[in-house]
Amino acid sequence: MKMYVAGRWVDRASVTEVVNPFDGSVIDTVPRADDADVEAALAAASRGARVMGGLTAYDRYALLMKAAGIISERAEEFARIITMEEGKVIAEGRGEVQRAIQTLTLSAEEAKRIHGETVPLDGVPGDGRQMGFTLRVPVGVVVAISPFNFPLNLVCHKVGPALAAGNSVIIKPASDTPLSALKLTEALLEAGIPEDGVQCITGSGATVGNALVRDSRVRKVTFTGSRDVGEQIVRAAGLKKVTMELGSNSPLIIMPDADLEKVAQATVASGYSNAGQVCISTQRVLADGQIYSDFLDALKPQVEAVSTGNPLEETVRMGPMIRETDAVRVGEWVREAVGQGARVVTGGEREGSMLAPTVVAEVSPEMRISCDELFGPAVAVTPFKSIDEAINMANDSRYGLSAGIFTQNVDWAMRFAKEVESGNLMINSGPQWRADLMPYGGLKESGMGKEGPRYAVEEMTDLKMVVFHL
Repeated sequence: MKMYVAGRWVDRASVTEVVNPFDGSVIDTVPRADDADVEAALAAASRGARVMGGLTAYDRYALLMKAAGIISERAEEFARIITMEEGKVIAEGRGEVQRAIQTLTLSAEEAKRIHGETVPLDGVPGDGRQMGFTLRVPVGVVVAISPFNFPLNLVCHKVGPALAAGNSVIIKPASDTPLSALKLTEALLEAGIPEDGVQCITGSGATVGNALVRDSRVRKVTFTGSRDVGEQIVRAAGLKKVTMELGSNSPLIIMPDADLEKVAQATVASGYSNAGQVCISTQRVLADGQIYSDFLDALKPQVEAVSTGNPLEETVRMGPMIRETDAVRVGEWVREAVGQGARVVTGGEREGSMLAPTVVAEVSPEMRISCDELFGPAVAVTPFKSIDEAINMANDSRYGLSAGIFTQNVDWAMRFAKEVESGNLMINSGPQWRADLMPYGGLKESGMGKEGPRYAVEEMTDLKMVVFHL
């Protein structure tokens, strides 16, 4: 596919192959942008910001609604592209498409809700003859840098609010999964988005991403990805707005009153979907010692029932990891934990980029499989003795994106909600649950800022204060 820069679909002699993670076949190629392409995209986006800012709220609403409708009409095509370039099973690909439609629809609705408020200036000493109100205005050019694991919906979470707020947007999709973002760009242009209102430029983060992030014409950077890359972006961005959706090693606490069959189901659903390559996947399961063995007994057969293979086959429940090197890394972390005293309950086998769903028990919190971000299809199980110890273990992390607890005890649930240091807190659910309209973001080194269309629009607008001296 070609990339979209400055109102044209363009190709380049230097290209990147887009590879199917399951069988290694080349699906397509995309251009490797150079410095001239970055400059063209920035210049066009600067023009596009003025055009987008001149559209009415209803215009922006209508354009985004039309784009959502186009994706809906082509839902199966989008789902197959997601599955082939990313490796998630086709059912998950279809689910992502439906979420992307909702994200664009929610963004469209938010376009009509951008407003200021009156400020009671007579509440300060003076003659009381001032009247004040605020205005929300677009920031201008937004750079959206997206990850591989949700190549359509996470792009929509950046592009939808940016356009709804009246900004232009430059999409820099993940090098492994650029096709979904390019197809989204096609849908946006077909819907009538002004030609300079959106750019989709492909290439390496080191070349394209850094140049975009550093440029002073960019007023907002929204990034989803690893903690280390996020820190590099923040350092490079300088005096501009940033939203960082970074990593995690999400804990799931199981109290002794939990229904273990339901917990096992939730652990499988939130630990192995997309081969564990979700920033809020269940990674650390903290189980009360009274039910620790019973939980492992309940979990093992459910994990072993997860079928793996070609993600385009309807019966397959888990596909490959994005790259074989990632599957190798996860396997190494599992073996390292075993060498430090843990044991594999089930799984651990690898064939190419396919790693069998894995459960590791007797994991100590200091083991890498517990304290770092695994981002793969393995769950680490650790016993605890009290709610205090469980909360301390959950908080013993530099991350804080999402956490879950299973209990029927209201006091335990409220302690969890108040004391666990996480941006998203799930009670009687795995930590991977997310509704696209909710405020979504992390604490500590899991990032800053919030996604969810309403909240992202606030991040992508500036606030003006207007005062009439009567």
